[in-house]
Amino acid sequence: MRRFRQRLYGRSASYCRNVAGYVSELKTMRPRLTIIAAILLCSTAWADTVRGTPIRVASIYLSPDSSSNKLAEIERGREVVILETSADWLHVEAALTEEKIITGWMMNKGVVQASTPNGDKIVFGEAVDSEDQASQRHGRRDAAQDAMRLYYRTAEYFPHSPLAGEAMYRSADIRWQIEKADVMSRPSAKEKEAYLREGMNEDFMKEVMKKFPGTKWADLAAFHLIDNKLCGDWQASSKCPEKEAEIYEKYANEHPQSPALAEALYDAAWRRSSLIEIYKTEDQSKKADESRGKAIGLAQKAVTQAPQSDWGARAQRLLFMIEQKIPTYGNGVN
Repeated sequence: MRRFRQRLYGRSASYCRNVAGYVSELKTMRPRLTIIAAILLCSTAWADTVRGTPIRVASIYLSPDSSSNKLAEIERGREVVILETSADWLHVEAALTEEKIITGWMMNKGVVQASTPNGDKIVFGEAVDSEDQASQRHGRRDAAQDAMRLYYRTAEYFPHSPLAGEAMYRSADIRWQIEKADVMSRPSAKEKEAYLREGMNEDFMKEVMKKFPGTKWADLAAFHLIDNKLCGDWQASSKCPEKEAEIYEKYANEHPQSPALAEALYDAAWRRSSLIEIYKTEDQSKKADESRGKAIGLAQKAVTQAPQSDWGARAQRLLFMIEQKIPTYGNGVN
């Protein structure tokens, strides 16, 4: 999403490159003032860029006439830089993909800008609709990608909207799930150590955490990052579940208000319960008993934290299995 910004904002980029010319005229000024002047000139050009995003598939034409050659179609949530307007038409630089930019004309219909009244709700609403399409068996093709872009635009264009944090998280979450499906489909997903496989891109989750610190969206983003630290196949060794349990416990301690707290506690409890059997195979009966106690404590916390949730119910089931001495890991699990 960031890689093609400079190309898309061609006019602003050219303006910024021309700053060198203005700087040469300011040589009599002190160096610090020269730098400040250059930055202000460039920043002004960037701020003046008018951007928008279509909430429907739109056609790009060679000229402001629907009978002229159609150059391409631009998808929902893609970005356009508006160069000029002419009656009901917009002259735009349009990002067809993250690599391909074209210049042409499009109808001024269905394009939301930062100045559009209720624009945040409109773009967010289209994102929700696209996400719903993606969940349907015969939904629109690439609807998940549409939703991912639209949510991001909501946060990007309307950073002070009450919807901004949720929108940025939802965008990052969709991207994460798409990448995770790809990563986990590869043979490297079964490798024992996490570093032996390519992980999901963390940039967008970290952006949520940076821009919306202290919110539940930041807490949820931090929870996602744990995925990249998990082992593939434990190979019946205690090393991986020990490390993973500690990671989930650390998360629970650092994010006590997180919507994912009960899930984190359950994940930690299940790994501790798995260690009961693993330690026995390693002739570490003392550690097996200690792990049993920790598993019970963590599961009880999960039940207390969210008794009516799925994770609370799963934790209650886990407690029952531990008390009944039913293995939760290994060949004895059906």
